[in-house]
Amino acid sequence: MNEKEKAKKILKILNKIYPTTPIPLKHRNKFTLLTSVLLSAQCTDLNVNNVTKNIYPKYNKPEHFVKLGRKKIEKLIKSIGIFRIKAKSIYLTSKQLIKKHNGNVPKTFEELEKLPGVGHKTASVVLSQGFGLPAFAVDTHIHRLAQRWGLTNGKNVVQTEKDLKRIFPKKTWNKLHLQIIYYGREYCQARSCYGLTCKICTTCYPNRKNPINTKKA
Repeated sequence: MNEKEKAKKILKILNKIYPTTPIPLKHRNKFTLLTSVLLSAQCTDLNVNNVTKNIYPKYNKPEHFVKLGRKKIEKLIKSIGIFRIKAKSIYLTSKQLIKKHNGNVPKTFEELEKLPGVGHKTASVVLSQGFGLPAFAVDTHIHRLAQRWGLTNGKNVVQTEKDLKRIFPKKTWNKLHLQIIYYGREYCQARSCYGLTCKICTTCYPNRKNPINTKKA
């Protein structure tokens, strides 16, 4: 089975299981989406949502967070991991959005990645989920699954992103990103399947006998 055939089978399975893909991080606008993505580093979406549900009704613009200041932001998000670093990023990003972008979230990789704490993956999520622009955010979970499914050599997330963008049509990227995340959580978890039992793994590799050891991002 070549890459294109494999991609078609994977898309068919994912589209059947996940015909719709709601955005997992709750948000009110593009700024709160960006904020939630910053908060989600080393933290589950559920934990982020549990914290932001008490923040966003009152604070949902860059101006609000600049006025709060770092210390007060820390208090609001202290139940989330590495909260001091995240509070600093949110505060400085808010200041920069006001200073350079009139309080608006920019919609290019170049501009987003200049914001404090915003890397390529965060920018990809904001562009795809906030603006509907084609992007393929690859995190450690997608990196792991792409290896199990034989879509990349697993060198690093940068290479995995290039491979997935090459294999799958651009029009599928935004939805596919979420479909893979949902599928990984439900059927192909890090400490189960190991490339041997889930529908996609057995479809792509029906004769596979040994567990797949994936390379970390």
